[in-house]
Amino acid sequence: MNLSYWEHKSYLSNVDFTIVGSGIVGLNCALALKNKYPKSKILVLERGMLPQGASTKNAGFACFGSLSEILDDLNSHSEDEVLQLVNKRVEGLKLLRETLGDVTIDFQNHGGFELFSKADSKLYQECLDKMDSINTLLKPIFNADIFSTSSNQFSFKKIQRQYIYNQFEGQIDTGKMMQALTQLAQQKGINILNSVTVQEFSNHKDSVTVKTNQFEFSTSKLFVATNGFAKQLLNKPVLPARAQVLITKPIENLHIKGTFHLDKGYYYFRNIDNRILFGGGRNLDFKGEETTELTQTVLIQNALEDLLKDTILPDTLFEIDQRWSGIMGVGNQKKAIVKQVSDNVFCGVRLGGMGVAIGSLIGKELADLI
Repeated sequence: MNLSYWEHKSYLSNVDFTIVGSGIVGLNCALALKNKYPKSKILVLERGMLPQGASTKNAGFACFGSLSEILDDLNSHSEDEVLQLVNKRVEGLKLLRETLGDVTIDFQNHGGFELFSKADSKLYQECLDKMDSINTLLKPIFNADIFSTSSNQFSFKKIQRQYIYNQFEGQIDTGKMMQALTQLAQQKGINILNSVTVQEFSNHKDSVTVKTNQFEFSTSKLFVATNGFAKQLLNKPVLPARAQVLITKPIENLHIKGTFHLDKGYYYFRNIDNRILFGGGRNLDFKGEETTELTQTVLIQNALEDLLKDTILPDTLFEIDQRWSGIMGVGNQKKAIVKQVSDNVFCGVRLGGMGVAIGSLIGKELADLI
């Protein structure tokens, strides 16, 4: 890239901290570093025009796990580990709301609902049977029962007669959240460069040389916050997981309000601007969705549309307005990887589809590593 003296001096010289990724984790890391080191020069590099992974592409659920998800987590984690996971998500959401404000991110608490298909009678019964024990397990965090049953008030079809209701679940406007985070970072004097892909880096005693598709420069410390793209830079157990989403055109007199989970959370939908935003279906093709390609597949898009027609909006005419995909970072454990990689390199990745919930906290923890 043909950089001028001014461009190099202003953006790429004497850089104290460089963050790879301008999503929720990256920007919160940058803000935390600026608070700790007010005079530091901070640079954020983003491969996309907008955050490329999931930060501007998620469904905007302010959630910490449906009942069936928590039961599923207990199959591979201890009760203490699950308690810590849920607590981290709750604390992360609290930090996000404190940092930006509920009005700014359009936080709304309409509650969360878990639906069970007719074919899911076994899982449905297990959730009913274990609801009290999970409420008891999580009571130290909420000081109240989280889960209860609710009638089919939204007239969904082909589901069990009751929902599992979560009184503490909410929703946000993802776009407003990321706009506010970006503006806050820029107000603090943090430089953000878009359409810059970090290709490799080399660690030295007191610095890191970073090579991008546009330029090469040196930074004192490097923080990798690329989540689903982490494997491209780091040798860490993080798999990309594509999440496909669609949204309807506005629907007159839409009566559905809240956040909704179906099939252990592999499907999820919500109301937004008199529309239904609906995503998921990764479980139909786990291997095929282990990709960083931001495209859609006929298999999953057809499944989403069929569920819209048959279950969610069975008596309502609707049209699809937009379709998109985001890239999450997952692994065999739900706990995020926040650690020092080498002398001057650190990472905060593998958010497990809970970026809205834990992204703010992981960003802060990443900054706290130095």
